[in-house]
Amino acid sequence: MRPKTPPPARAPLPIRIGVSRCLLGEEVRYDGGHKRDRFVTDVLGRHVEWVPICPEVEAGLGTPREAMRLVGEASRPRLVTIKTDRDMTKPLVQFAARKLGLLEAAELSGFIFKKDSPSCGIARVRIFNRHGMPSRNGVGLFAQAFLERFPSVPVEEEGRLCDPVLRDNFIERVFCYHRWRELARGPVTRNDIVRFHTTHKYLLLAHSREQYQQLGRLVAQADRYRPKDLLERYGVLFMEALAVTATRRKHVNVLQHLIGHMKERLTKTERGELDDVVEDYRQGLVPLVVPLTLVKHHAVRHGITYLRDQVYLNPHPKELKLRNHV
Repeated sequence: MRPKTPPPARAPLPIRIGVSRCLLGEEVRYDGGHKRDRFVTDVLGRHVEWVPICPEVEAGLGTPREAMRLVGEASRPRLVTIKTDRDMTKPLVQFAARKLGLLEAAELSGFIFKKDSPSCGIARVRIFNRHGMPSRNGVGLFAQAFLERFPSVPVEEEGRLCDPVLRDNFIERVFCYHRWRELARGPVTRNDIVRFHTTHKYLLLAHSREQYQQLGRLVAQADRYRPKDLLERYGVLFMEALAVTATRRKHVNVLQHLIGHMKERLTKTERGELDDVVEDYRQGLVPLVVPLTLVKHHAVRHGITYLRDQVYLNPHPKELKLRNHV
């Protein structure tokens, strides 16, 4: 009998990120303008595939259009034009229902929303009470529907991406979610999930020790679950853990763990050099990329596969230079 021909390898999915169209420079805002974001278009855009969306235009409200705002209760806000007081909630809600169904097939790994937008803002959007007084506790209508439909997909507002720590955290989550989605395309075994966890261990520890331990217990009990159920449970906890912001203190802890794995292979001078660089990072004298580069150098030089394969050392493309600023 002829040996069976193995199935062809599947092409990896592109990293697709939803984005408010105005951030790409498209003139879709209420005044006919745009809010092009250079990090989005010129930096991140080289590594991802954009899925542009403008809920207000795509709901048929046109450009330019009368400015709108959220009014009423935060739990059930209405979208109302400011001058003529027309209620535009229904077309936005109907559009969201249609669009979110289509986005299932797009398999997004993240979404960057326009801050403060009554359709796209994800936090602290102004919402006006019946006396016309604003409070900062609203969420844009389309953004709210997206968050409910895709609770594990990483989301952020472009304004918050100016913060280096938040930017690193968001892009890291995007690439991690994409890797998890690639794993979920299956078929997947329990061992596949255990290997995935093993390579992400130190990344998880840099975010949340509690959830790092919780995920460790889950994979240790892998035989109790069907692979599909284990994958789903793992994915939810995995993304929840990464949503916890990594701090300088947590990074120092992880770096010390990594160095501990190499201590038998390092000379006294090499160990002292690593300790000094980590201390410089702890004091804020150098960015995270400095100790990471030295750790990676020794992991490769000494052939320490377990460390070399840790996603923590390379969570996103180095060309983004995200860890040069944290």
